[in-house]
Amino acid sequence: MSGHILAMGGGALFDRDSRIEDFMLGLARSNRPRVCLLPTAGGEKPEWIVRFYEEFSARDCEPSHLTLFGMPENPAAHIARQDVVYVSGGNTANMLAIWRVHRIDRALREAWKRGTVVGGMSAGANCWFEDSVTDSFGPELRELGSGLGLLPGSFCPHYDGEPERRPAYTRLVRDGVLAPGYAADDDAALHFEGTELREVVSQRKEARGYRVTPEGEEPLEPRLL
Repeated sequence: MSGHILAMGGGALFDRDSRIEDFMLGLARSNRPRVCLLPTAGGEKPEWIVRFYEEFSARDCEPSHLTLFGMPENPAAHIARQDVVYVSGGNTANMLAIWRVHRIDRALREAWKRGTVVGGMSAGANCWFEDSVTDSFGPELRELGSGLGLLPGSFCPHYDGEPERRPAYTRLVRDGVLAPGYAADDDAALHFEGTELREVVSQRKEARGYRVTPEGEEPLEPRLL
């Protein structure tokens, strides 16, 4: 059995009115899910962690967070206890390097295999695929090189939110630098059960997902939440 992955294109971070985050919690097997924030990609900003607790304490869940700077104590065990793991945006490459040092990559894979819901926006969406388009190495968008590979192919967030994203991703896929994959506008998310795309969900009428191949892009009509 494998769990759910929710790859969000981007948008408001920890917004009480975010229907996508409510949808994510609703995928959990528990009526009152334990949800953990992994803020590694954003440098574990205290203001993001505070905002997370402010917003998720208002939801019917048990929020916690996991930081890896300093002296983390058995972080894999904390992840194993969660029903939902929410990964923040930020620098995807740095996040993955730190995760691999602390074996968080393995812990997330094992949790997902047991049915845990995992996901996030931007870096928190890129990481689940084999590869993605990223600005982790500087302002020029390029391929990441190596994601966790829970999902095959590649991914691009912020498809309509940042003007450089769409042309960079379609070019990288067309040129064979990135494998075919998916893209998501801000306020849209791709919902995978196991490795199968179940649907695209959106909290904004114009936001949608896309399947991208060397031949071009195919819009994926969303379900408006």
